[in-house]
Amino acid sequence: MKPYIYVLSDIHGRYDLFQKLLTNFDPQQHQLVLIGDLNDRGKQSKECFLLGKELVEKYDAIYLRGNHEEYFLQFLASPEDWLPSYVRNGGKETIDSLLHRNALDEYSPTEIAMMIRSRYKELIEFLMARPLYFEWEKYIFVHAGVDLTQKDWHDTDPRDFIWIRDAFHQGKNTTGKTIVFGHTITPMLHGDMQTTDLWLSDNKIGIDGGAVFGGSVHGVIFDKNGIVQDIEYQNLDGPWQPEF
Repeated sequence: MKPYIYVLSDIHGRYDLFQKLLTNFDPQQHQLVLIGDLNDRGKQSKECFLLGKELVEKYDAIYLRGNHEEYFLQFLASPEDWLPSYVRNGGKETIDSLLHRNALDEYSPTEIAMMIRSRYKELIEFLMARPLYFEWEKYIFVHAGVDLTQKDWHDTDPRDFIWIRDAFHQGKNTTGKTIVFGHTITPMLHGDMQTTDLWLSDNKIGIDGGAVFGGSVHGVIFDKNGIVQDIEYQNLDGPWQPEF
């Protein structure tokens, strides 16, 4: 195993910020961990998806499933049921990116899902195979968190790995591990809806700076002893503006 972990926060279709973070990636020294939610809200989900897949295949990166990858897969499995919820959470931008702008105005949800499944079969199979967590040294890397009421955190319900919020943030961490997560933006965790810094509490480290909402992305380098470097890039283009 390489001496460092380089973990990236929720990208949400911001391919430009994804590329900036990767300028700090050293394949010889860093095990790259993508903590989920590469898609939705931002305009370039297709490029983010394909780059994530390339990084796994070329550099053995760890790409964890986030709730937005899950949203996308649920939409494809049951498009008529899931479309309203998916669009409210940024799915229109992903559909536009994979097909063409305003595709939803031309085709039904079922037709959209059929076209995506036909054109992106390998990508969908790849996304369905993404793990829910990654362990290294004294760390757990996970999209949303773990169920701290379980005697063994490995017994966390799969849904909680990608969706849990307050019960994890407020629960006592008795895992003996430091848990590094995204999903809930750090401005919310800090309680002021402004501070994009990392959130550190009870051996939990939140790294989602809320870039798509006008905050920042983080790339955090760890060694076995702790944080070596926190690389932060602000989103200077303003927050996501939904088109629904």
